[in-house]
Amino acid sequence: MKSALCTKLGIDFPLFAFSHCRDVVAAVTNAGGFGVLGAVMHSAETLEIELQWIDEHVAGKPYGIDLLIPNNMEDKEGIVTDADLRARIPPEHIDYVNALMQQHGIDSADLWSGDYDNRDSNGMREAGAARLLDVAFQHPIKLFVNALGVPPQSIMQRAQAKGVLVGALAGAKEHAVKHAVAGVDIVVVSGTEAGGHCGEVSTMVVLPEVLRALESYDDISVLAAGGIATGKQMAACMAMGAAGVWTGSVWLTTLEAETTPTVKAKMLRATSRDTVRSRSRTGKPTRQLRSAWSDAWRAPDAPEPLPMPLQGLLSRPPMAKVDKLAEGGHPGAQALAAYYVGQAVGLMDAEIDARSVVREFMQDYVDAVERLSATLED
Repeated sequence: MKSALCTKLGIDFPLFAFSHCRDVVAAVTNAGGFGVLGAVMHSAETLEIELQWIDEHVAGKPYGIDLLIPNNMEDKEGIVTDADLRARIPPEHIDYVNALMQQHGIDSADLWSGDYDNRDSNGMREAGAARLLDVAFQHPIKLFVNALGVPPQSIMQRAQAKGVLVGALAGAKEHAVKHAVAGVDIVVVSGTEAGGHCGEVSTMVVLPEVLRALESYDDISVLAAGGIATGKQMAACMAMGAAGVWTGSVWLTTLEAETTPTVKAKMLRATSRDTVRSRSRTGKPTRQLRSAWSDAWRAPDAPEPLPMPLQGLLSRPPMAKVDKLAEGGHPGAQALAAYYVGQAVGLMDAEIDARSVVREFMQDYVDAVERLSATLED
């Protein structure tokens, strides 16, 4: 495919694949697309390991990283530690989680010992993100994307000075305009169908809204996201004016994915109606598989989810223990187990390798464009 964005990034096909799994990132990049590593929960040390591995497996082909630096977050600037933040979690929220675990036959006595989740949320603050980018800029990344909010100017300037394109996700027209005014190179327009953090408007509606709002910004490329799992959908988005598509969910059922076997099996069985938009995991609305966990946070007696990052600090340890027990066949843990995924999960019904997914996208796209072109024939 010949397009300005493909030429700028040196890729064959404008299929962007967000994944926390380095194997998926490398496979998509090697197949002609563009892999993007979700790096927010890495430390500088672990990110160095991941990026060095990717470098060794893509032979100079382009890839990027994704961070999550929200505009509105308690202690955004990192004034206190995660331990200090945990101390702000109300006792009633901890009691609610303990009771939920016990209802499903899971001992909650060791949940808060640090054994089940030792990650920190420093990467979600500007200072922590800057340290991760110190590592990333030592590698030949071609794109940095902020997944929640306008990228900080200090980070954007560093990236663009190094020739690294800067992108940002937007779930509404007004968010996209803020990104454009700030000077990003790529706006990823994400509809409510998307997995993870998402807005309230569908991709089919929000994409043309954003494209119209950004018509005067000639240097900005717009990628469509949300519920996209086939080349047909990609063709439809590009027919509306998108420069490519940003995908995440479709990679979760690939052979390489980091998804646990329990959750992957749930996804392969799921329909598009088996997801829910909930604040129960991070404190902001995220689309995920519906489970006993998300149901519990919608119950009449449930406390209000905490703001980011407190809800994440509350939810990560129990969900990490759930994943571990679920793999051992624990029925209560299997009922609670879930992961972020979009409504496209209803289209994800086979476990295949990531390279094959890219090839299917390409063929599907060509078929769709040929069908559309045929409607213009005399």
